[in-house]
Amino acid sequence: MTHFSKLLGASVLALSAGMATAQTDITVAIQLEPPNLDPTGGAAQAIDSVLYANVFEGLTRFMADGSVVPGLAESWDISEDGLTYTFHLREGVTFHDGTAMDAEDVKFSLDRARAEDSTNAQKGLFTDIAEVTVIDPQTVEVTLAQQNGNFLFNMAWGDAVIVALESIDTIASNPVGTGAFAFADWVQGDRIELTRNPDYWGTAPALETATFRFISDPTAAFAAVMAEDVDAFVGFPAPENLPQFEADPRFQVLIGNTEGETILSINNKQEPFDNPLVREAIAHAIDRDALIDGAMFGYGTPIGTHFAPHNPDYVDLLDNSPYDPDRARALLAEAGYGDGFSTTLKLPPPSYARRGGEIIAAQLRDIGIDAEISNLEWAQWIEEVFTNKDFDLSIVSHTEPMDIGVYANPDYYFQYDNPDFQDLMDTLNATTDPATRSDLLAQAQTMIAKDYVNGYLFQLSVPTVAKAGLTGLWVDQPTAAVDLTGVAWSE
Repeated sequence: MTHFSKLLGASVLALSAGMATAQTDITVAIQLEPPNLDPTGGAAQAIDSVLYANVFEGLTRFMADGSVVPGLAESWDISEDGLTYTFHLREGVTFHDGTAMDAEDVKFSLDRARAEDSTNAQKGLFTDIAEVTVIDPQTVEVTLAQQNGNFLFNMAWGDAVIVALESIDTIASNPVGTGAFAFADWVQGDRIELTRNPDYWGTAPALETATFRFISDPTAAFAAVMAEDVDAFVGFPAPENLPQFEADPRFQVLIGNTEGETILSINNKQEPFDNPLVREAIAHAIDRDALIDGAMFGYGTPIGTHFAPHNPDYVDLLDNSPYDPDRARALLAEAGYGDGFSTTLKLPPPSYARRGGEIIAAQLRDIGIDAEISNLEWAQWIEEVFTNKDFDLSIVSHTEPMDIGVYANPDYYFQYDNPDFQDLMDTLNATTDPATRSDLLAQAQTMIAKDYVNGYLFQLSVPTVAKAGLTGLWVDQPTAAVDLTGVAWSE
C-alpha cells in the first residue's frame, strides 16, 4: 500500500507539474498596426484584426465558416412585415469597466453609427434603420424603413459592435468592450496586449494573455517566425517562404480564403479616369496571372468583379476584361490619349500592394500610362486616399464581407456614381427571396464589371504560419479578424 501510495503521489505531482507549465499565453504577429482602436469609427482592417470578437462584440457575429450566429443578442423576433426586429439581450453582460451592457448601449451604438455626423466607415450598414427603441433593459426594438434581407448579417460586422457612452471619448486609445479579452496596453509601433476577461458572459477562453505584434517587413516576418519569437503570423507577408515552413515540423501552415477583393482602385471623378474608355483600357492592361505569380507566388484567385469567388452567388466575369494590351492601347487612342499620360499610384503598406504596385506600374507603362508610385503609411493612406479622395490609382484589398453595396455610395473613396446601381442595391436590400437576391447580385456584379469601375485583380488568400501545437486558429477569414476566443495550446 505504501509503495502504491508513493507511485500515486508521484503521478499526481507529475500531472500537476505538467498542468502548471501548460502555455496560456500567445504572441500573434500581423503586418499592419491599427491607426486607432475604434472599430466603429475607422476603416482600417487592422482594427478588426485585433479587436473583433476578442474585445468587442455585436448583436450577431461571424463564425469561422462565415455563418452568422447570436452574439450579445441571444435571440430575436422579426415582425411579419420584416420591418421590426426585437432583440433579446443576454443577461449579466458587463463591459470591461464593470458597467452593465443593456438596451441603452445598443440604442446608443446604432444611433451613433447612423447619425449625420457619424464617422463609421460603413455607415451604409445602418441606412435602413428608422428608429431604435428601448423596451426594457434586456430588450431593444429596431424598426427599418424598408425590408433588408442582410440586416442580421450587417449587424455582425466589426463596424456594428456595441460600445458604451461612458467610454466613447477614449475608445480610440483605450477600447472598452464586452468580449472574452480586455484591452491592457498599446505600445505604439510595437504591440497591443490583451488579458482574459474574468467576468466574460460566455465560455472563458483558454488563453490568459495575448500579444499582437506588428511586423510589416516580409524579411523581418520570416526571421521572427523562424526564430519562434512569435507563435503565429496571420496574413504572413512573404508567401515565397511558405514551402520552407511546410517542411519544418515545428510549424503548421494554413492557407485560407478571405473576403478580400484586391482591386486597382480608380478615382472615377478624376480626369482622365472619369472616361470609361480609359478605365476599360486599364482593365485590359492587367495580366492577373503575372500579378498573382509575381506578387503572391501563386496564392490568390483571379476576379473579374467585386465579389468573392467562394460565394455561391459569384459570377465569373473574367472574360469581360482579359489581358489584351493591344486593345488597351486602342481604347486609349479612342479616348484621346493615344500618346498615353502620367498619373500616380498611391500604395498602402501591405506586401500585396507594394509588390503588386510595381507589377501593375510596369503593365500600365506597357500601354503608355506612366504611373509614379507613392508608398504611404497606413494612416496616410486612410487620410489621403480613403478620406480625402486625393488619389488617381491605388491598390487595396477590401476585406469586408459581401461589400458590393459600397458601389451604391457615390461618396465612397473611388466615387462611382450610378443611379441605376443605387436603385438595384435598394431593391436587393428590400428583397428576402433567395433566388431573387441571387439574380440581383448577378446583375450588380455585371454592372460594375461592365462599367470598369476599378481594376479587379484577385481574391486575397490568408496564409497563417503557426507553431505546431496551436489549435483553434481560423483558417479562412469571413471577416478581417484574428479571433482568439477558441485558440488553445494542445497538451
